[in-house]
Amino acid sequence: MRVVFNVIIILLVLLTGCDLPTNSISAAGIPSPTPFQPGPADVSDSPYSAAAPTPVSLPTVATQPSTPTDTITLPELLPADTIVPTFISPASLNPLTGLPPSDPSLMERRPLAIKVANYPRYVRPQSGLTLADTVFEYYIEAGLTRFIAVFYGNDSEWVGPVRSGRYFDEHVQRMYHAYLVFKFADPRELSYFETSDFSDFLVLPTIGSCPPFRLLPSRKIEDYNNSYFNTILWEDCVVRDGWENLRPSIRSGFFSEVSPQSDLPGTQMFTYYSVDSYNYWLYRPETQQYVRYQEIADTRNDKPESYDVLMDAVTATAVHASNVIVLLAPHTFSNTFDQEDEVYKIDLTGSGEAYVFRDGMGILARWYRTEKDQPLVLTSLNGAPLYLRPGITFYQVIGARSYVDQDAGEWHFHHEVP
Repeated sequence: MRVVFNVIIILLVLLTGCDLPTNSISAAGIPSPTPFQPGPADVSDSPYSAAAPTPVSLPTVATQPSTPTDTITLPELLPADTIVPTFISPASLNPLTGLPPSDPSLMERRPLAIKVANYPRYVRPQSGLTLADTVFEYYIEAGLTRFIAVFYGNDSEWVGPVRSGRYFDEHVQRMYHAYLVFKFADPRELSYFETSDFSDFLVLPTIGSCPPFRLLPSRKIEDYNNSYFNTILWEDCVVRDGWENLRPSIRSGFFSEVSPQSDLPGTQMFTYYSVDSYNYWLYRPETQQYVRYQEIADTRNDKPESYDVLMDAVTATAVHASNVIVLLAPHTFSNTFDQEDEVYKIDLTGSGEAYVFRDGMGILARWYRTEKDQPLVLTSLNGAPLYLRPGITFYQVIGARSYVDQDAGEWHFHHEVP
């Protein structure tokens, strides 16, 4: 059954499903180009240069003591008799995960938002993804995707391979008040970053020990894909070079061990970005986690899909998440040069459609960016805030024109852009 995102027609069937066969990681890779078209940076269409829409105020949500109380602004979708729960997160908990940090002192710093490669395939297994609090995956170009992982409650000696920046990274940097760690960028994007109001929070490789980019001796790959970041050594660089690293005011998320009500099973979710980039998440009820399976070959010429578990080289465990959230967002171009090079502007301001998966359930949802410098708010279709399971949250960002097939707890998301 094919379901267009703006039409909700769901057929409930008893859950049936099994693991797909796994294979070894392929040594063959797909190059990840960094496009460039000469010309001045065009920042006139930045989503932050326009006036924000006037919000409609709804219930005030109490946050952790170290964070000012924020008013959540959502559309007037709540029925008059709806009771909105008051959410209070203790200061001892990580606002990004709802869990205690590995070290309480880590909460007194700025988060790090680090770009992590997913291609060429030989860069796998990546390092540090299971130690991140929040991870976004989004389309870059040439049929490929990239991760940006937010580290706050944990440190990792190795994070990467670190790759280049994209316009989308601005959203993550702003929402989490993070240092943005990346390995160079297209001149258009780099120029925009360097002239922005968050330019003081850009972390790029330089000659010397700070910032702490390192080559991983055990990886026999090209140097340009062998650059990793050490979040532990970052603290020494902060002190030595006088970087501002105070605890930011980040609004606490909604977290609860209690599962919300849903009639839709959500046990296996596929996302197809292209014939070269596709993946699925499989729910493991014994751990209450979703495990990530990544493609290991393309599907050209009617070749079948092939997968293996995506591993983390640091922890030697599968990449997993307590919550998997599919976000629909507009993908546009500033001009014809950007279109030729696939330099996308992904708009994560305002609101949009979303699908939330936790505890083996699927929830039709909406995402809201109520403030540019705070994380997203997720609600049910009637406007009630959604509670996530404490732990890692993984966001899959796809085009606003994407569509999904759904049946018996299995979801197939198809990324499409204009």
